Amino acid sequence: MKAARPRVLIVDDSIVARAVLRRIIEGGGRCDVVEAGDARGALDLLARERVDVILLDIEMPGQSGLAALPEILRAGAGARVLIVSSTSAPGAEASLRALALGAADTLVKPSAGVLAGQFAQALEERVARLTDDIAPSVRPSDAPVAIGPQRDPPRIVAIGASTGGIHALGRFFGTLDASCDAPILITQHLPASFMPYFAAQVSAMARRPCLVAEDRMRVRHGHVYVAPGDAHLVCAPMTDGHVLRLDRAKSASGCMPSVDPMFDSVARVFGADAFAVVLSGMGRDGAIGAERIVATGGALIAQDQESSVVWGMPGAVVAAGLARAALPPEAIGRALNQRFGGRR
Repeated sequence: MKAARPRVLIVDDSIVARAVLRRIIEGGGRCDVVEAGDARGALDLLARERVDVILLDIEMPGQSGLAALPEILRAGAGARVLIVSSTSAPGAEASLRALALGAADTLVKPSAGVLAGQFAQALEERVARLTDDIAPSVRPSDAPVAIGPQRDPPRIVAIGASTGGIHALGRFFGTLDASCDAPILITQHLPASFMPYFAAQVSAMARRPCLVAEDRMRVRHGHVYVAPGDAHLVCAPMTDGHVLRLDRAKSASGCMPSVDPMFDSVARVFGADAFAVVLSGMGRDGAIGAERIVATGGALIAQDQESSVVWGMPGAVVAAGLARAALPPEAIGRALNQRFGGRR
């Protein structure tokens, strides 16, 4: 029997925008498209029909996409939500809130007159990746998972994430003890304009200060640092500590910022005292740097397939045999607590 084609639901109050988005998606020849003009219409449709991906506008009259998102996620029963927003301050902040609530990804929405070109290509790629990854998850074993020998607490924690990563970060920090006071570096694939809002969001989730990294910024215990959207976040030694550096060289993965340079620098500077995490994300960014983490004796844990929105990045390090364990984000936080002698 021929497999059913993936179905995409477009939720946008603009008739013109819906028509253009439909043309782009149907032009790829892979997906069927249905539409709704507002959040209520989307919920009514989801009560009757199955879809795989929901393209959701958050700036709609009446009930906004953001306000409706939790109900849409429940009604979608596993459908991935792709948020479309402007690059304005309200749009960036709302998109990050949506990602924290469980949206899979965000895509910057241009003005109505330029819904083509690079935007069309980016939309096709996002929808293709989200639908390509739809597959039955591998059921995790109920057996205890060994995370390696107990050693002194790590001196640095480095986290790489992309699609689905913000929601995973919230779950990770939800179980992380205050006793885990090592500096935390995060590379999350996001536009540069989103980073100040992302840092504020991480600070609230982590219950500790979070800063957008700047060149030569000193690394302090109990702080979180996020890569800016236009540079790789790396670290370097000083005579009396460590400092952050920003690197804009082309990365092997082509991502900016990229997880690979961050992991590579952490392995080089901290060696066996590093603790690295790969959360949900498309592609293979982080896999090369993960090799360095493991080669220098550091610990690396990946998010498991079942809890990931997209198991590209964590799946790559698991497939390469680099991850000591594949766990849900909450369990990764508890595993790190163990290294600091906190709750399990």
